Amino acid sequence: MDTESVRLFVLAAEKLNISAAGRTLGMAPAVASARLAKLETTLGADLLHRSTRKVVLSLEGAEFLPYAREILAQESAARAALGLGRPTVSGTVRFAASSTFAQLYIAPLLPEFLARNPGIKLDLRLSDTPFDLIEGSFDLALRNAALDDSSLKCRKLANDRRVLCASPGYLDQHGIPRDPDDLARHQLIGFRDSSPKQLIGSDGQTGLFDPRQAGGRLVLDDGLSQKVATLAGAGISMNSLWSIHRELADGTLLRVLPEYEINDQSSLWLVYPKSNVLTAKVRTLIDFLLEKIATSPAWT
Repeated sequence: MDTESVRLFVLAAEKLNISAAGRTLGMAPAVASARLAKLETTLGADLLHRSTRKVVLSLEGAEFLPYAREILAQESAARAALGLGRPTVSGTVRFAASSTFAQLYIAPLLPEFLARNPGIKLDLRLSDTPFDLIEGSFDLALRNAALDDSSLKCRKLANDRRVLCASPGYLDQHGIPRDPDDLARHQLIGFRDSSPKQLIGSDGQTGLFDPRQAGGRLVLDDGLSQKVATLAGAGISMNSLWSIHRELADGTLLRVLPEYEINDQSSLWLVYPKSNVLTAKVRTLIDFLLEKIATSPAWT
């Protein structure tokens, strides 16, 4: 199948104008019409309905369109893998990430990424609420959790060590927990949809951080809000070091049960659906984030 004709069809479907699609590819209107007709003959289906006034996508054309885009994506990925193709990568990358991490570490990098890659546009969804990567049609996502979804491919961005912490004011008022059993007598801040976390002490002793079992009165679904509430003295919370390492350094937050580690195997992963071809635009963003974050994380 002639991929240039497929490209022409995709453009014509988007513009609903065969002549305009042809001009984009440097084809005269008659040549563009002839190439589309040949593609339709090859496929045995009318992809576009033409009239003297307008062009509309046929039912068969609508069904073929996502496959046509996938054909072009695979061609682009294959050429990129061989170091071929246009010197400037282009296209829109739909990227989803934790809003808290993105505010701290991704948003400040965006001007440099866009300056380096003038042909790429970013469509970002930033939320700490869980989402479905495939149903949301994202090209790439950042997940800070143990990765056990077999439908995804991934690259590790960094470790995601988590610790328990509280403000000095809270600990002065309520006392310092000496072992995990003491947590049941404290105000624990919970993260929505978070499961209980096992604590493992340096001497092998175990326990749980479970805000709901301890009667936690504050449940949040936003990491930044959780940190702010902890700083204000609302209770003890579990946070990633990337989120609170500055506050631990300046003493506005203090480690709770520092001799215990949280056993959740969490890391920061850049993930994308297995069914998606890793296009040049997505590979460019992955490589940039690995260069800027993975090589020397600020919180380690």
